[in-house]
Amino acid sequence: MRLDKYLGDTALLTRKEAAEAIRRGRVTVEGAAGPCKPNQNIDPASDVVLLDGEVLRYQTCHYLMLHKPAGFITATEGSTLTVMDLVPKVSKNLFPVGRLDKDTEGLLLITDDGSLGHRLLSPKHHVGKTYEVHTRAPLSGEDLDRLRSGVDIGEKELTLPAEAAMDGEGHLLLTLYEGRYHQVKRMLLAVGNEVVYLKRLSFGPLQLGDLTLGACRELTEEEAEALRNA
Repeated sequence: MRLDKYLGDTALLTRKEAAEAIRRGRVTVEGAAGPCKPNQNIDPASDVVLLDGEVLRYQTCHYLMLHKPAGFITATEGSTLTVMDLVPKVSKNLFPVGRLDKDTEGLLLITDDGSLGHRLLSPKHHVGKTYEVHTRAPLSGEDLDRLRSGVDIGEKELTLPAEAAMDGEGHLLLTLYEGRYHQVKRMLLAVGNEVVYLKRLSFGPLQLGDLTLGACRELTEEEAEALRNA
């Protein structure tokens, strides 16, 4: 890998900024003879690169879990607040995997691993997502059965069978294995009800747990590996 690209990936510098830092002698590669050059090749797995005396850590891909608050749109950029405003800038290529509506809270996966993101969203992989749903009116057993078997939300096919149960607080726990537009809200409308609060609790093997609203953390290696195997 070229040294200037390495600086771009690890220190988030532009190619011009990286070249300027190298020219000013701010960059060193341990064990390398002579001054550094932007186009010199290094091995990210073994070479130790320092910027202003600080070792830069190279990571192939990044995996972050965000507890999205209401009021933020799920997009990489926009004229209003986006979820990326809550995420540490560890990579230039981060993106949210899937979407949560502006008024929806909960678990949102952020990564720069495009291949994994595509696989997790692919309909053929049926990665489950569980939501806590507060409804305008109580749900009956018949309502739950309809959600479990699939309902008509105005498309060619019924929704896929879902898992539906009530928690100890009287709220719906709904697990979906597909991702249609506004699906949870449309499913509740299909059974004559309305969503008043929506929160995603899990995405595949990932659990939101006690992550604070608005907080973001890196996944553990075990969590990232579980995602790759989902």
